[in-house]
Amino acid sequence: MSPRPLELLSPAANAEIAIQAVIHGADAIYMGASSHGARKSAANSIKDIVKVVDFAHQYRAKVYVTVNTIVYEHELRQVEALCRDLYKAGVDALIVQDMALLRLDLPPIALHASTQCDIRTPEKARFLQEAGFSQLVLARELSIEEIKSIVDSVDIPVECFIHGALCVSYSGRCHASFATQGRSANRGECAQICRLPYTLKDNAGKVIAKEKYLLSLRDFNASRNLKELIDIGVSSFKIEGRLKDSDYVKNITAYYNIELNNIIAQCNGDLTRASYGKSEAFFIPCPEKSFNRGFTDYFLKNKRASGITSMLSPKSMGEIINNISELHNGDGISYFDRNGQYTGVNVNKIENGKIITGRKTEIPKNAEIHRTFDIAWQKMIQKESASRKIAVNIEIDSNGITAKDERGVAVRIPLDVRMEVANKPADYKNEFAKLGNTVYFLSSYRSYLPTDVFIPRSEINGIRRKIVRALDFANISTYPIDLRRNENIEYPFPYLNLDFKDNVANSLAEKFYMDHGVAHIENAMESSNMSCQDDKTLMTTRHCILRELGFCKKYFPVKFQEPLFLYSTSLKFRLKFNCQNCEMEVMSCDVRK
Repeated sequence: MSPRPLELLSPAANAEIAIQAVIHGADAIYMGASSHGARKSAANSIKDIVKVVDFAHQYRAKVYVTVNTIVYEHELRQVEALCRDLYKAGVDALIVQDMALLRLDLPPIALHASTQCDIRTPEKARFLQEAGFSQLVLARELSIEEIKSIVDSVDIPVECFIHGALCVSYSGRCHASFATQGRSANRGECAQICRLPYTLKDNAGKVIAKEKYLLSLRDFNASRNLKELIDIGVSSFKIEGRLKDSDYVKNITAYYNIELNNIIAQCNGDLTRASYGKSEAFFIPCPEKSFNRGFTDYFLKNKRASGITSMLSPKSMGEIINNISELHNGDGISYFDRNGQYTGVNVNKIENGKIITGRKTEIPKNAEIHRTFDIAWQKMIQKESASRKIAVNIEIDSNGITAKDERGVAVRIPLDVRMEVANKPADYKNEFAKLGNTVYFLSSYRSYLPTDVFIPRSEINGIRRKIVRALDFANISTYPIDLRRNENIEYPFPYLNLDFKDNVANSLAEKFYMDHGVAHIENAMESSNMSCQDDKTLMTTRHCILRELGFCKKYFPVKFQEPLFLYSTSLKFRLKFNCQNCEMEVMSCDVRK
């Protein structure tokens, strides 16, 4: 049996970051197109996407492009044309949310179901497989057991997030930004109102928590759970962050590249990487040195986890400093001041065991110091910080040269060069190893040439260039293409009725669901005249504020007069608790009342 390939999937805001992700060990990258991506400010032109495709495919690393917003009726032909351009650009798959794309006249490009599709159950996952998707991006809220039940129910690769920012709502089910700010998360314009401070009050006006970041989650870090995720059959491991900078992507990609390689090294040949080429970082990757709000493994190990919010601040927590001697001049640090405010300053110097900053500041005694900017480490990572090379084996005889690389590409070059009589046996290994700025390195060399044959160095240089061109061309010619899977039109959707949270915004999406047996379909909030004051569920989340504050209703008597309300400036939401399913709903609420 062939080893199972594992895919490290990294984000990219632009072409330059995408290339760095590949160099630092990504097996695939995902990036936005010119429109209709769920990160509107991370859009890319077709020209830039072609640049990324050409670079990534050298390593057989894949390029996935997000077309994962809901699509309005008047945009359907625009999206159809965009998808055709992406197919021509050589993109490996489209990540989509709107089922209209399964009814558009598209080329046979593979489709991946976005996390915006809200895949939380085996039934939903099985349906999307039968609908023709090639890979499923699961919801981030799932436990190991829930993920396993989904993996066991399908025959296609399952993709899970392993690192990065967390949305407090089930992805694709958040309408709070649109309802209150007119900016739709389903259209790539989330206003991130979950990162605001809120005051929690009960129905009698009693303050339960004041000015806390009650909906702001810590950042996801599943590095300790990688082996378990692999063991239950997860194939693709996704890093969140299409709005993150190059340093972040370099660091986090290199970190998980090492983690996956260490696991594979102990698996007795049962696992392999999905792409080729050894990536070597010139620095020690450390997740704490990149932007993070503190880490959580969320609900992977516990469906009722607490301690998952960054309640005191939505800003980066960096790394905890145990001894100020670790700090450098120019570092950025943060701490909580005497008023409980999270404060950031730059270090000018360390003098007599004290931190001297550029402005008048008083760091409380015994305050926990967080380094949010390590100047020495930052200078190191901003240089050329990794290399990635593909191993090539070369054999030479009197008739020609055979080159085989780790991708399985093999070429034969005739030895039609000037030869001379040798005074002594020649060794050309060092000459063939001079592969310079190519993506190759010489792994092994074997010569079957007669000992009295000599090939001038100028001829060897020409042969080496021919080998590189031939390998490049052969790789392009044999690159495997993942075509779109067929749709099983007979397979029924698991539910008969859809409401606005299912995001049906056009006639083709409506037709898709009706083809699969759905009887009633409500329009998406974005394409209807639904009012914010209609007492609608704007978020559904597995995060429970009461549980996080230590007041879980399952284990403690209710101390408050329900319903409970969240307030932040002009915003007001009512909370609804579904304790049977351990879910909380954030409801629209008329701020005038």
